Amino acid sequence: MNYTKLKDSLTTAIAVLFVGLTVVSCKKSDPVVEAPIVTTTPPVTVASGTRNELTKDSIFLYSKELYYWYSSLPTASAFGARSFTSNETELYALTQYSNNPTTGKPYEYVASSTTHPKYSYIDYLSNAGKTASLKADLNGTANDYGFSAMYNTTTDLRVKYVYPNSPAALQGLTRGCRVTVVNGNSNLAYPAAVDFLNAAIFGTNPYIALTFIDLAGNTKSVTINSTTYNLNPILFTKVYTVGTKKVGYIVFNSFTNNVSSSLNAVFADFANQSVTEVIVDLRYNGGGYVSTSAQIANVLAPASQTGNTMFTTYYNDYLQNLSVIQRKTSVLANQPLLNTDGKLQAFTTGANGKYYSYADLDYKPTNAENIEKFNKIGALNLNRVYFIVTDRTASASELTINSLRPVVDVKLIGSTTYGKPVGFFPIRIDKFDLYIPEFETKNQVGTGGYYAGLTVDQEATEDLTKAWGDETETLLSYALSYAKNGNFVTTQPKIASLDAKTGNVVTKLSLEKVKEIGAKLDQNNFKGMIMTPSHNR
Repeated sequence: MNYTKLKDSLTTAIAVLFVGLTVVSCKKSDPVVEAPIVTTTPPVTVASGTRNELTKDSIFLYSKELYYWYSSLPTASAFGARSFTSNETELYALTQYSNNPTTGKPYEYVASSTTHPKYSYIDYLSNAGKTASLKADLNGTANDYGFSAMYNTTTDLRVKYVYPNSPAALQGLTRGCRVTVVNGNSNLAYPAAVDFLNAAIFGTNPYIALTFIDLAGNTKSVTINSTTYNLNPILFTKVYTVGTKKVGYIVFNSFTNNVSSSLNAVFADFANQSVTEVIVDLRYNGGGYVSTSAQIANVLAPASQTGNTMFTTYYNDYLQNLSVIQRKTSVLANQPLLNTDGKLQAFTTGANGKYYSYADLDYKPTNAENIEKFNKIGALNLNRVYFIVTDRTASASELTINSLRPVVDVKLIGSTTYGKPVGFFPIRIDKFDLYIPEFETKNQVGTGGYYAGLTVDQEATEDLTKAWGDETETLLSYALSYAKNGNFVTTQPKIASLDAKTGNVVTKLSLEKVKEIGAKLDQNNFKGMIMTPSHNR
């Protein structure tokens, strides 16, 4: 069956998959909201197939129109969507056709041993045996332990962050604590313990038992229950006096949709203390909502940039050149475009003759809806912005950095970022949201395409034995050194030390090893930027 026939026969089947389900959408500047159940379905014959088969067909159909690299995808018959054993294996296969000419490998290639695409993602509406990590990371509430861990050396497992007021925080866990026993297991060395730790710390178990040594040297044993809490991605803030300067520091862990007022309060405090340089620590920030990225950029940018382009959104050429006929036959007509109250908008002259849908939008980069402009927020007047980054810094984090580079002096410290200049918006299919790269962003001077990541001005690995804000922590110390002296010259950290348990000399991990371990530990960590195309109304 060719693509056109498959699309025609499945249009109604796709719509049926919506019935009884809640539709999710958002404006660029709005949080995700819920809409009433979609109950209007045209009375035509549904394509044959099981629910699972129709779902797999739908994944292919939406990718064939929306995927940023759609032109590389094969025909429907050549691809054979229904032959895949799961939605995930189909999605991975779809993402491996489009090669980056710079590397000769797919844009979404990660490693030969990995079967997960670099960018694309399926987010299930309920756990149902799968982890809906997107919701936990971004929508303001979480139901987990509230901490993450990473190796400082291959035998030294440390807590890398703890969310405020989370179950882990209430049990006294902080960044820098050394974890020595997990669920009765003291054999935590890398790489043997990776699978065990992924299941114990980042899985769906209702509780975890830990023994750890805190930064004061005290040994504690606790049981942490997985419970629901309000997620606050601001992990630490402080203002430093550096010579005659005031330097603000903020550790920001995720571009959630519930943090706008808290961010403004932090930066207002910086302005009240006459801060002229700011350090934004994004070392673990995998991204999130574009609207939150734009907010931070508007705080950090000079007032003179108001009205100038921050970034432009580019969709694939098929979407940019949709004809009237293509809009009416597009699968996108089944994706409602909701208003700010989360409700359907009547639009009888649109693609489906009932309500605004993704098929009714103008995807050209010249459309005002696809050009984000600076609009200064607050009173900060900055001479320089430092970003602390690692290979876990991705997507909306990179968008913030790339947007600011043409308009303010930006310094990057740490290691090359993840490399995700593309973003997505949710496509509801049956019981999950499909996220595939649908657009790319470029800053006001047309710079984008950082698929290999953003390179740093000062390369270094972090020190997981130090608390947030410790001026001797490696990455922070480089920023403070530059603020003081105008260069990155600083006392280099020791590269080796004695293991407290064995007395053996252990060496800190190299950048390559840190990246390797980071890719294997906490594999469900979200990396992306979310934005839904909007319609002026």
